[in-house]
Amino acid sequence: ISGKWAYLEHEWTATAGDFIFETPGESHTLVAYDHPDPMKVFFVVSGPLMWLDENGETVGHFDVFDYMKLARDHYDAVGIGADYVDTLIR
Repeated sequence: ISGKWAYLEHEWTATAGDFIFETPGESHTLVAYDHPDPMKVFFVVSGPLMWLDENGETVGHFDVFDYMKLARDHYDAVGIGADYVDTLIR
């Protein structure tokens, strides 16, 4: 984890070693600042990503079902078979 980044909606700036907790349902705009090291961040996503327009209205989303479709498409393309995803789900 390296670099320097923030959300435009907040006053903090994150650098290596920082821990940030994002409140579910909060909108934010990611910005990466100039820094000698590239921005590398590890995000743990536990809910859907929602895209908002300039009025705060939802215009799109990406959730677990979208991730599963990407995985199925990938496993099918590399010859493992889309059904392999089912073995990963409890």
